[in-house]
Amino acid sequence: MKSCGIVAEYDPFHNGHRYHLKKARESSQSDCLVVVMSGNFLQRGEPAILDKWQRTKAALENGADLVVELPFAFAVQSADYFAKGSIQLLQALGCTDLCFGTDADPAPDYSAFAAFYKQNEKKIESKFLELKNNGMNYPQQMATVFRELYPDLDIDFSSPNHILAMSYAKETSKYNEPMRLLPVSRSGSQYHDRSFSKNQEIASATAVRKAVFQNDFDLIKNSLPDRSYADLKQNYLVRWEDHWPFLKYQLLSSSATALKKIYQMTEGLEQRMMSAAKQAGSFQEFIGTVKTKRYTWVRLSRLSAYVLNQITSEEILAVRDKPYIRILGFNAVGQLYLNQQKKIIKYPLISNINKKNQALVKLDIKAGEVYQLASEKIVIQDLTRSPIKN
Repeated sequence: MKSCGIVAEYDPFHNGHRYHLKKARESSQSDCLVVVMSGNFLQRGEPAILDKWQRTKAALENGADLVVELPFAFAVQSADYFAKGSIQLLQALGCTDLCFGTDADPAPDYSAFAAFYKQNEKKIESKFLELKNNGMNYPQQMATVFRELYPDLDIDFSSPNHILAMSYAKETSKYNEPMRLLPVSRSGSQYHDRSFSKNQEIASATAVRKAVFQNDFDLIKNSLPDRSYADLKQNYLVRWEDHWPFLKYQLLSSSATALKKIYQMTEGLEQRMMSAAKQAGSFQEFIGTVKTKRYTWVRLSRLSAYVLNQITSEEILAVRDKPYIRILGFNAVGQLYLNQQKKIIKYPLISNINKKNQALVKLDIKAGEVYQLASEKIVIQDLTRSPIKN
């Protein structure tokens, strides 16, 4: 069986994601679509609006065949580590193609960029080291390096999709048998678009989240598959403000010494966050107080997620050294593909959590328990859960 990999968050799953799955199957001519999906905390540092099981079911009902979880240690990260973890899992599962979205139409030649990166890796890394601690955020550093070394790469470095696409290309180039890169130009709204019309069939996830938090469900009905629409109307919708009291408690009850052990807590940020927590009445106000030109909203939101979950650098590194594949759901095709690939998969394959594998997924278990704190309506996320069979 031929398979195509997809990296996603589905926060929430909408018609644009269904379009992507359709184009992935068409362009790759694959038998099986394998999705690596973030768990309950996302790359930008926010809790997912719906839990990973609801998003898995929506994906399986709209074109995905197999969904596996991107571990917290990779999911709540900048583009490089996010891509590293995602590509690692898809390569381990034997995917031959990788289909991803891009905001450019026509799409840049990401395969040519991958080849360029492989040939110039040391020079590129040297340029990044020159810019380290110079006050630029990561997208600005990326723009500076590649505009100098690869001026033919005409992309918008402010676009998260472009940065992720470049990171996927870079990561695949490191494998002896890299996946074929299949970009799909975004249809309809762009990544950051916050508004859309009532009859619009494809909208950005940002716009959908904005509408649901304003309780404007009529506006988004045509932009969502039936499953997603029902889930958003019937379930508790999680946002950062639900976890703000717990984050504030962590910051006010911890010592500066303890906070320094939190992953990516650098350059005295613990003092700045502790001070802001004393004054802020909401998560929005808190981040607004801590934010600077150098420390972006997303960077600080990720750091807040590490503090909330009490994630140390040692815990992150431990997961990187011991990769695993956590299965969230599959249909008959996905199950057949897993049975076919079991002999070549080198990582532990986890369907149900038990005493033998619990230590491997302890960060994901902790993140699930913390996610549940948002509402009593959120059911247990890990210890008693089995993969969804669609």
